[in-house]
Amino acid sequence: MVRSWILLLTLSASCCLTGCDSDPTSAAGFRLPDGDVARGEQSFLALGCHRCHTMADVDLPNPIIPGPVRLGLGGEVTRVKTYGELVSSIINPSHRIAPNAGPGATTDDGKSVMRIYNDVMTVQQLIDLVAFLQSHYQVVPPPYSDFSGA
Repeated sequence: MVRSWILLLTLSASCCLTGCDSDPTSAAGFRLPDGDVARGEQSFLALGCHRCHTMADVDLPNPIIPGPVRLGLGGEVTRVKTYGELVSSIINPSHRIAPNAGPGATTDDGKSVMRIYNDVMTVQQLIDLVAFLQSHYQVVPPPYSDFSGA
């Protein structure tokens, strides 16, 4: 419970320090400190993320108790996975469900089956986990399509 309050206070303070934005829900100015990729990988394993997620180009141990879904993270993408998107996906997994999540990724009411880690994860683990995730995405140009009809 204390960890969730620390996380909430840290995130709230970051948002409050952004100045006078006209939209109170804006994330303008939100920025956590830089994380450590190696510690992020340790957090990925310690929090059991590898039960439900694979990571491109990372050899992770097989989970003792696998999760209901194996969703791949990292690899080549056609647009940047922003810091805000990754933080939101971790602390609010039902915010946006990945279109390639596949069967079993959502509950009957459309919520993500991903466990909510907000009462378990420290702010430092979140920071490092995002650094780890970001380090495994490579932005590539989208495939070329000739729409000329020729």
